[in-house]
Amino acid sequence: MSTLMNVLDSILVYVAIGALVLHVIFLLFAAWRAWYGENSFDRLIGLDLTGTLILCVLVLFAILNQVSPDLNVNLNNAIFVDTALGLAALSYLATIALAKYVVDHRMF
Repeated sequence: MSTLMNVLDSILVYVAIGALVLHVIFLLFAAWRAWYGENSFDRLIGLDLTGTLILCVLVLFAILNQVSPDLNVNLNNAIFVDTALGLAALSYLATIALAKYVVDHRMF
């Protein structure tokens, strides 16, 4: 039974590392779109996607830290999850504020 759990844990680690690499690559493309977007809507979508991908990277890092203690990161996983939740709330508010600014040309 423990051999099966070790195999499943190692599969989870490899899948999470692969997903982490893909999310970082997508993060670079989204940041490029946010920086060099043709208009403000492209930049807004790029910023929103960048925030979402950063959330995914934080959660994947928390999963890797929980499953594989061999990473030698002595941090509590709650730090990553709390940071991801705070960033999600901030990203939501920033998206609403920037969309209102694009439409009305004033922030509030």
